[in-house]
Amino acid sequence: MADVQYILQQIPIKHNLASHIMLLGIAQGFFLSVLIFLRAKKNTAITFLGWTFLFQSIVFLDTYLCYTGLMKYSIFLNDSTEPLVLLIGPMFYFFIYRLLIRRPVTIRKLWVHMVLPLGYALSQIPYYLSPFEVKLNAYLGAYHSNLEMAIVPDSFHYGYHWIKDWFHHLVLFSFLIYALLSANMVWKERKRMATLPGGKKRGKYLFTRNSIFVLCLLFIILFSVFYSFDDDGGDHFIGIFNTLITFTTSAIILMESRFFEKSWVADKYETLTSNSITFEEVEASMENGQLFLDNRITLKSFADTLETTPNLVSKIINSQTGSHFNDYINEKRVGMAKQRLNDSKYSHLTVEAIGHSVGFKSKSAFYSAFKKHAGQSPSVFMKGKKARI
Repeated sequence: MADVQYILQQIPIKHNLASHIMLLGIAQGFFLSVLIFLRAKKNTAITFLGWTFLFQSIVFLDTYLCYTGLMKYSIFLNDSTEPLVLLIGPMFYFFIYRLLIRRPVTIRKLWVHMVLPLGYALSQIPYYLSPFEVKLNAYLGAYHSNLEMAIVPDSFHYGYHWIKDWFHHLVLFSFLIYALLSANMVWKERKRMATLPGGKKRGKYLFTRNSIFVLCLLFIILFSVFYSFDDDGGDHFIGIFNTLITFTTSAIILMESRFFEKSWVADKYETLTSNSITFEEVEASMENGQLFLDNRITLKSFADTLETTPNLVSKIINSQTGSHFNDYINEKRVGMAKQRLNDSKYSHLTVEAIGHSVGFKSKSAFYSAFKKHAGQSPSVFMKGKKARI
């Protein structure tokens, strides 16, 4: 056993192509996550993508420090990011969930996915509170097993180590489970997309499908590295792959942004690209939840449910129907009103009450919209119904 300061001096510092590539990915990951947190609304799909990249960046910063030898200046942080590795899978899963299912992620749904990372973190408290020599030896064992170990007090107990030995298995288990859960959601979305007019595939489906492929590839790389190298000796290969993922995602986000639109000089519909949200999506969201029956619905609130901008929704509706948003939903309300005026189940309601039931706030608004879209007033429509009977 050797003196701690002597051991630290023996740890070499190395910088090479692999370390430079890792550092680029780490810096870009932090930049991307901060940008997302600054721009995204709380509890949206993109927020969970931001958490995914933040956790990845912190984890691979640890890997970078270990690989280059710079960890010797911060040994107290060694292995402190392991619980964050177990959070990457859940964050990615919730990103897919919010993107496709579009339901808020509540504490009730979130807590069960935190059991594994939190349980592992709690099991490692003895290690986090352990003497400097213990953490130094853990680092040396993983990256510099040729160097002499530090002297550890005889009273120290390694009871926490049994689960630490299973850490790589827990990581593989986590990534596999969340890859399968995410793939299941994407598969269901694929079947749903097949029922839409023309069988069109949304950009969100394609993005999530490709993301699953990347996650499966990451699982294969993790498996290969964990079982080809002792301890953490091959983690830099995973770090290099992380850089590729980070920059590819950044490129996709940039290409989908308004930066490349002729935003300030474009013609009215010039910014509607093939990758934007489709009219079929707008129709499905409006019809499936019968959102037009809510008299509080606005262009902004509807755009929020689609996780897009009011401007884009307005352009899509206008380009497909020639109507603005209010006319679009009023036409649907009038269609529903005609059904209810013909339905004996609603015979106990007055014409005005029917108007309120389909989303109109006033009698005058209902009569005006009905005459515009039905070509006659509700009263004339009812008289025609009686004549038909």
